[in-house]
Amino acid sequence: MPHSNSAARRAGRRRLKPAENFRRKAEARYTVALAPGLASQVERYARAVDTSMSKAIAALVRLGLEGQESRQREFFKKLKANLENEDPNEQDRLIDEFRTLILGR
Repeated sequence: MPHSNSAARRAGRRRLKPAENFRRKAEARYTVALAPGLASQVERYARAVDTSMSKAIAALVRLGLEGQESRQREFFKKLKANLENEDPNEQDRLIDEFRTLILGR
């Protein structure tokens, strides 16, 4: 009876809930090395927010990336405001100054 044979095989498999299936695909695992001072700061943060070291590191990375993006938006907002200046010499000076800030040249 092929029908009952396939039903027995399906019964042995564990079905994942949709949320579990999504979580498995979305997470990536990495190993990081932290300097001792930084590791102790992360440990203190993890204890303060009552979470694991891995979740604390992930939260701190996310906060750092979000902060970087907001600083970048603010930078370009200021650049645009400063470039609206009518004086071409002032515009060139500002472009050189911002280029130095961005590229380090």
